[in-house]
Amino acid sequence: MIAPSMWFVLKKILSALLMPPVLSILLAFVGLWIARRHRRTGLLIAVLSLLSVLALSWPPVSNALVRSLERHPAITPAELARAQAIVVLGGGADATAPDNGQDVLSRGARERVRYAVALQRQTGLPILATGGSFGGSRAESLVMKEVVERELRGRVRWTEVHSLDTAGNAENSAPLLKAAGIERVALVTHSWHMVRSADLFRRQGLEVLPAPMGFNSLSPHRLQRVLPRASALADSSLALHEWLGILAQRGGAWVRRVVGSR
Repeated sequence: MIAPSMWFVLKKILSALLMPPVLSILLAFVGLWIARRHRRTGLLIAVLSLLSVLALSWPPVSNALVRSLERHPAITPAELARAQAIVVLGGGADATAPDNGQDVLSRGARERVRYAVALQRQTGLPILATGGSFGGSRAESLVMKEVVERELRGRVRWTEVHSLDTAGNAENSAPLLKAAGIERVALVTHSWHMVRSADLFRRQGLEVLPAPMGFNSLSPHRLQRVLPRASALADSSLALHEWLGILAQRGGAWVRRVVGSR
């Protein structure tokens, strides 16, 4: 049986190979190799692979990909009033920072905890921070707790310290919440991450009130909306990675239903 940490590494490697720009570059090399014997076919593969990088670096394409995932609107006051707790998903804790000698939250994780604290100030609801450790010296949820309480003046009631991915976030957080009698949660994560995250938490028997943040927005500068750039390629890769996760999640659910029906 594969250990969770090893499975996490394998998923990361596979994801990197299947996502641009790595996949596009590998296909371009394959095309050049094929061109040794089938010149037209090989060169066509190489050119199309490189053009795909250009297309995914174009803001209209990256915006469309990200917005295809933004299916949940901002949480309303009425929905928030029904929640019993706030769950904030980890977004990555960077390795020990050389300037202060300790683990720090990634920008995405910091944005999430900032929004979770803003919701807590509105409602007084307890916060659960979720996320384990892979490469850092501490679990991400403990770093999140420190940021919430020391910098943002909020409060974290629970920390889930064992998970390495979103599925683990849901599986390990649900028992903590249910033990406290919590059934309805406001789930905080980025808007592009909410579809998959909400589904995973619902599968654990929780009622999820999506509280997405970090919605995609167009640049106010017209030139930046049309010129290819590295940040657009990063957004495209992020969106495609999320779609890959959604498809894998739905495929796994289908397999379990088929096997369970036999």
